[in-house]
This record gives sequence, structure tokens and C-alpha cells, in this order.
Amino acid sequence: MLRKWLSCTLLVLIFFANIVHAENQPIRIIFVGDIMLDDLPGKYIQNGKDPFASFASLFKSADLTIGNLECVVGTTGVAEDKPFVLRAHPRVLPILKNYFSALSLANNHSGDFGPTAFSAMLDLLDASGIKYFGGGRNLQEAYAPIFFDIKGKRIALLAYNLFFPRSFEALEDRAGSAWGEDDYVREGIRRARDVNKADIVITYPHWGWENEKLASANQVALAHLMIDSGADAVIGGHPHVTQNIETYKGKTIFYSLGNFVFDSFETEDTNTGWAVEMTIQPDSTISWKIIEAKLDSNGIPRNNGQIKLP
Repeated sequence: MLRKWLSCTLLVLIFFANIVHAENQPIRIIFVGDIMLDDLPGKYIQNGKDPFASFASLFKSADLTIGNLECVVGTTGVAEDKPFVLRAHPRVLPILKNYFSALSLANNHSGDFGPTAFSAMLDLLDASGIKYFGGGRNLQEAYAPIFFDIKGKRIALLAYNLFFPRSFEALEDRAGSAWGEDDYVREGIRRARDVNKADIVITYPHWGWENEKLASANQVALAHLMIDSGADAVIGGHPHVTQNIETYKGKTIFYSLGNFVFDSFETEDTNTGWAVEMTIQPDSTISWKIIEAKLDSNGIPRNNGQIKLP
């Protein structure tokens, strides 16, 4: 009996020791920019190739990997009246599941085939076990943060679209993405921290003007509002190029990570993106690394190694 008691006690001690050890370890999160899996990247996957192969070891070594899914996934719906509509085949889902902890749906292409196709995509993502944020079947779901409890910390992620058409916006009774209204942004960040007790809050906005290397005044104003409201970092996308980095009140703002998987671009800037590694220490201090991605003629990223923060 004594031996059995000692054995159980030892197992309990080992269990709690492992928890304490985990809580004293840094958390690593990888963020990438726009992922478009239609057209040439879609054909690349159809041919049995892996568009993320060059970054596989980096992704797999992280605690979380986050990206922006810049297309509809599915086979249904009617194309919106706009210059470019993007829709990937559901065959891409296993690859996304293999690499990404969660994907943002808050962008200007997730609604390219209408709200019914958007809802169908949510069903596909759910069935595949792929987590998402910044979009949902109604307004409440779209604006809800996604939470990850890792190594003793609660991480909250919120995504917002700020690039038209606004017809993709989720409503009380319509599926869609989260639109970046100031009041919703403030309240979302506040609730994530104060109500849901997040230790780290990160916003992931889709904003800015295409091909502009410097953030606009509107981007800067909203980024500052996010930090003022309690965000610990702001990591943006959409302009198809990387943009400037700012430190505001000790918090880092990446205005755009640029393209990550995306074809049909021709310039050096549009074929260069960043994978950003965020390291959160046990005392909640944060540090950053940038790994450069160079896109080939198929829009597939190649790991070009770490670069200095500009």
C-alpha cells in the first residue's frame, strides 16, 4: 500500500513539475501574410506539391502558426462583381491543417462568392479541424477572438478587415468577416483582456493601400488605437508589399507582412514577404525576428533566411 501511495505521489509531483517547467519556457508564434491558393498555387497543390515546404521546419518548431487566408475555399457560390475573385479547391485544406494553428478570414477576398459560399467554407474548415478567426456565421462569431492557452499564458487573436468591399461584412443574420469599426476594435480588445483574461492580445488587421511601402495615416491611427486599447502587438497585411515597422508605447506594429503565397506579381517588392517570429518570455516581454520569403513564378515562398529588423 505504501509503495502504491509513493508511486502515485511521485506521478503527481512529476505532473506538476512538468507544468511549472512549461510555464517557464518562452512561447514562439509565427505570423505570415496573405495566402492565396487559387490559380498557380492551387495547381501546385493539385500536382501533389507542398507550397509551404521551404518553411516547414520553421512552422513545426513554433507553438503557433498564423496566416491570412486570402481566398474562398469551396466549389459553390456566385462570383461578386469585382476585378479579381479568388477561390481555392477544398483539396488545399489538408495542407493548411498541417501547418496552421489558425487562419484569419478578415480580408477583401473571403467573400468573393457571396455569404452562402462563405458559410460553406466555414463548414469545410470546421470539418477539417482548421481554426479560424475574423469571420463567422454572424456578427458575434466574426468579432469573437480566438484563444490559445499555452505554457501558462492565454493568447488572444483578433482580426479585422478594413479594405472594401464592405459587403463582405458579417451582420446579425449574415455570414462574413469582421469589419474594423473603431468601437468594435476597442471593445473586442478590452473584452479579450478584461473579461476573457488574456495575458497577450494581438490584432491582425487587413488594411492599407496596395503597393504602398509606407503605412497610411489611417493605418497609423488605428494601430495606435489598438495599442491604446490594450493590444500587445499589431501585425497587418493586404498591401502586397512589406511596410514599415513602428514601436509605439513600447509595442511593435508591423504594418504589412506582404505576400506569402500569391502568384501573378512581377516586382521585387510584391514577391518579397515576411514570416515574423514573435517570442514571448515567461515575464511577458516580447522579442521579434523576421524571416524573408521570396516568391517564385508560381507564387510559392522560398525561405531566404533571417534578416535584420528595418
